[in-house]
Amino acid sequence: MTTTMTTDAPATVAVPTRRKPARSPGHRKALRLVRRIPVWLLVAVLMVVVLYPQVWMVLGSFKTQAEFLSNPALSLPETWQFDNYISALTNGNVGQNYLNSIIVTIPSVLLIVFIGVAAGYALEVMIWKGRNGTLLYILAGIMVPGQMILVPLFIVYFRMGITDSLLPLIITYTVMGLPLTTFLMATYFRSVPREIFEAATVDGSGPLRSFFVIGVPMMKNAILTVGLVQFFSVWNDLLIALTFTTRPELATIQVGLLSLSDEYGSTQYGPLFAAVSINIVVLLIVFLVLNKKIMAGMAGGALKG
Repeated sequence: MTTTMTTDAPATVAVPTRRKPARSPGHRKALRLVRRIPVWLLVAVLMVVVLYPQVWMVLGSFKTQAEFLSNPALSLPETWQFDNYISALTNGNVGQNYLNSIIVTIPSVLLIVFIGVAAGYALEVMIWKGRNGTLLYILAGIMVPGQMILVPLFIVYFRMGITDSLLPLIITYTVMGLPLTTFLMATYFRSVPREIFEAATVDGSGPLRSFFVIGVPMMKNAILTVGLVQFFSVWNDLLIALTFTTRPELATIQVGLLSLSDEYGSTQYGPLFAAVSINIVVLLIVFLVLNKKIMAGMAGGALKG
């Protein structure tokens, strides 16, 4: 007789786990604030780096020559010299320089935007043989440094007899701004669903009508963004304006700032800083007013439809 003995497996005993005590809302908020401290410090450092030259420049525009050379950089003016702004606009001929910059910048930007938007539409929306090669050919213009073609352009303008005007500046700015604008607008049009233009074609809309009725309204933010980029590029240019302005009466604002130094190299810092302050404040106001549109346009080019 065989006796079989069975042994029971040891029973598993459940060990209760300790739960971490829940953090109070105030504790979680304090932790979030502590984690944001490095970010705030970085932002504060960047603001100091950016704002320090601006404050120094504005304070310097109200100082006399002696105060600027002897007093600390961020010291307040002993007497606020508003005459520096009057001197910059009259003696420095800055008022005429601002007018020349406006006359040059507005037509250049309008031509760059209109031709660039039309070229981007034709290269990305319309289907025709050789459009990819044409886009690469246009992009090659971005790789050509503008400094290399200034002398040949000056010779061509001189032979055409237009060097004694602002027309060479408008032509040069337009040609140099088109490659980048065309590339950006082609990228923006690529994010628009092709079915929208196909539906317009089925409804009887031609390419020209689709461009003005569908393409341009959908690209409003993109057009504004590209236009502002080109506006700042043309307005702040010095090299091209200095090359093609043959008379002081034709100088733009960037070239006109050089005239505030006399022939012996002595610089009147008060009028100079006043002219620079006016220039920067105007551009800053334009940027702040249109900041939301710029961000919307930049985000629109990064999204696919």
